Amino acid sequence: MQIPYLCLMIPKKRIAFHTLGCKLNFSETSTISRQFGIDDFEVVDFDGQADFYVVHTCSVTAIAEKKCKTAIKQAHRRNPDAQVAVIGCAVQANSEMFSTMEGVSWVFGNNDKFRLGEVIKSQNVEIQGYGHHESFVSDVNKTREFMPSYSMGDRTRSFFKVQDGCDYFCTYCSIPFMRGRSRSESVANTMKVAREIAYTEIKEIILTGVNIGDFGRQNDESFLDLLGQLAKLDRIERIRISSIEPELLNDDIIKMVSVSEKLLPHFHIPLQSGSDKILQLMKRKYLREVFANRVKRIKELMPDAFIAADVIVGFPGETNEDFEDTYNFIKNLDVTNLHVFTYSERPGTKALQMEGKVDKREKRRRSQLLHELSELKKKHFYLQQIGKIADVLWESDNINGFMHGFTGNYVKVRTPFNASLINQIKHVKITEVNNDDTCTVDFIPNS
Repeated sequence: MQIPYLCLMIPKKRIAFHTLGCKLNFSETSTISRQFGIDDFEVVDFDGQADFYVVHTCSVTAIAEKKCKTAIKQAHRRNPDAQVAVIGCAVQANSEMFSTMEGVSWVFGNNDKFRLGEVIKSQNVEIQGYGHHESFVSDVNKTREFMPSYSMGDRTRSFFKVQDGCDYFCTYCSIPFMRGRSRSESVANTMKVAREIAYTEIKEIILTGVNIGDFGRQNDESFLDLLGQLAKLDRIERIRISSIEPELLNDDIIKMVSVSEKLLPHFHIPLQSGSDKILQLMKRKYLREVFANRVKRIKELMPDAFIAADVIVGFPGETNEDFEDTYNFIKNLDVTNLHVFTYSERPGTKALQMEGKVDKREKRRRSQLLHELSELKKKHFYLQQIGKIADVLWESDNINGFMHGFTGNYVKVRTPFNASLINQIKHVKITEVNNDDTCTVDFIPNS
């Protein structure tokens, strides 16, 4: 009797991914997941049963590392027979700690994580079973290779990695030790990847990197050169710039965004402190006047631009007077939103040896004050948008019967869920600010 073909099929292995940290990590996770073809592997949710779990780690703060460990333990509890791969920055910082955790089979540093698919698919996992351990962690300081990446999990938007590494070595930051020196591809090769994204359903690209304003320096090119080419890219309707250093956000970039139909009026600029004394202790490459001038110039050309700023509280040596200096500087600055971080000691950084450590309770107080200031500023910005016409790219979420989208200048709006709106750009009029950090809109027929 002939055995039906379906009975001979080998079941697919299930693999699940969990990403912590920055947008850069999300773009890389998506690229890595595409190494596992649909014929042999099925990508499943991390909170379900899988044969392989992949945890993409972050080490920017001690809290981030703690979350990495928690995710690994959760994966092992869900399926003790599964094999866990741990990749990324926290592994680069402390591979031995992660490789000895129960259930972990592989650890991959930042240079090696793109080999994950090759390594897993080449292993006879049935024979190796539980207890197998391999480590792939090379010296990031010796690498000059760059691996472009982009995310595909959300069909409306893609995080596009155009740069990696950093040469700045700020005294609080361990990222240069985790990701190595600044590097990127040529504009021409970057555009090849951009065109790959363009031939998907994605309508918006978010440019990401560790220090994207440093793009192209090794090739005698610039971030401005890249933006000029991306602005001509067919099939992609919107392009956002993620975090860019204030001294690298020059007037030419601001002008280009102000006249472009694709480049969106949304800026994320790290400030870190509004005190020149603290900026110098941090070894930042600007003083606060540079930041203020960038904000002023953006608002001159784009009055409705959304401007977010990163701020660190509790850096060693930050007195109450220094914090008040920061608070008042930001209060009088036309920024929209703050990303507030509490200083966290990182191995290998110069700030570890600095005097003037700030009490935890005082750090929390300062953080709370800046969060409250951020909420006030964002609410004020949203209220200014009432009555204005905008284009919204609608996403696929359905939360309590509502779906959400973002305007070009990053105002989050909502409307009753309608599947036909997903991944569509629609004209709207902003009519009301809601209590859930969104705005209500009326639809206007697209011309």
